Amino acid sequence: MATNVKASVLHGARDLRVESRPLPPLSPTDVLISIKSTGLCGSDLHYYTHFRNGDIQVHEPLTLGHESSGIITAIGSSVTDLKVGDRIALEVGQPCEKCELCRPLPSSPSTSHGTAKTRDHGVRMMGEESRYNICRSMRFRSSAKGWPQFPHSQGTLQEVVAHPAKWCHKLPDNVDYTMGALAEPLSVAWHAAGRAGISSLYSVLSGTAGRRLNVLVFGAGAVGLLCAAVCKSLTKGEARVVIADIQEDRVKFAVENGFADEAVVVPLSEKRLEKIEEKLEYARSVADRVKGVGKDEKVGEVDVTFECTGVESCLQSSIYATTPGGKIMIIGMGNPIQTLPISAASLKEVDLLGVFRYANAYPKVIELLASGDPHLPDLSKLVTQRYSGLESIPRAFDMAAKVKDDEGNLVLKVMVDM
Repeated sequence: MATNVKASVLHGARDLRVESRPLPPLSPTDVLISIKSTGLCGSDLHYYTHFRNGDIQVHEPLTLGHESSGIITAIGSSVTDLKVGDRIALEVGQPCEKCELCRPLPSSPSTSHGTAKTRDHGVRMMGEESRYNICRSMRFRSSAKGWPQFPHSQGTLQEVVAHPAKWCHKLPDNVDYTMGALAEPLSVAWHAAGRAGISSLYSVLSGTAGRRLNVLVFGAGAVGLLCAAVCKSLTKGEARVVIADIQEDRVKFAVENGFADEAVVVPLSEKRLEKIEEKLEYARSVADRVKGVGKDEKVGEVDVTFECTGVESCLQSSIYATTPGGKIMIIGMGNPIQTLPISAASLKEVDLLGVFRYANAYPKVIELLASGDPHLPDLSKLVTQRYSGLESIPRAFDMAAKVKDDEGNLVLKVMVDM
């Protein structure tokens, strides 16, 4: 087995170098993976561009990449459920597996209405799956968030990676490496839809209420499109999805390819908005645009909003566009301090729910990818540009920062193949 591995290493803003680093001995519970495909994420792009992601500063040379798939080339002595030659998707977060967030809670005694669920310390419902994604000791590849834990957890843009077998998910024969890499952002969308209760809402509204579930997605990038796709799948294609973005070509792509039913091009303000009253008036106007779309029947207020931009005005508009009792899923990571019309949310009892990565999602999204679900849009269309090899990675990141490539094609998901 090789003792060194070539890796793409970030030393500063836009300073990527291909280097050789020692490959540590394989632990009994790890597998060695030859990386095949890696999608570039917005967080990776922030690290590449600024050597930080928001207020998270990089403190040592860092290999980026965490949306990855590959093939197992060696296994540790204790690994029994995977073998050399297995194709896998890597779940790159490694929680402590000891705290209360990492442990599933047992169900409380059954009642006449089924299994009862009660609160445990106000954190989770009894019988709920673990929420290891918010483990305080989580180490996540290509992220410097764990500081002052040191060293950083190195990412997957390298030839081979040693990774715990527990967090490797076998790919069915009909799921290729590209879709295996896409399983990571798809897990974010799946987790968000689960927290939103999309399946339950669909059952209730289509049954007793006799109407369609109305969903709004702010941001027609890869994650927003995947949220839309998951909602389509979970509702058998019946959810009415409205997608909103400042880029007309992106929302047009979403509608033309079955990710959404209605498109809203968010207009840029004609002047710089300084006062909060001006900002909220603009947000209300965007919400009114959303409510007014629809050919035969206007959408009106939506049941669930997925906010995937991190932009303050979009979260403000989400509150105004969401129906009383509805939910807003906060997925986008933008300005950490935002001014919101909280009274408008409170008076309508609109729930604002945070979404951070995912938990217990990978097996389900891989099953979805393999299912051939006719209601799931063609996710391969999200991969718009491809690069090959470690030396191409700086060019791949430069492309990921663009809205369109030199030929005028949309840039949605850039993939690096090894």
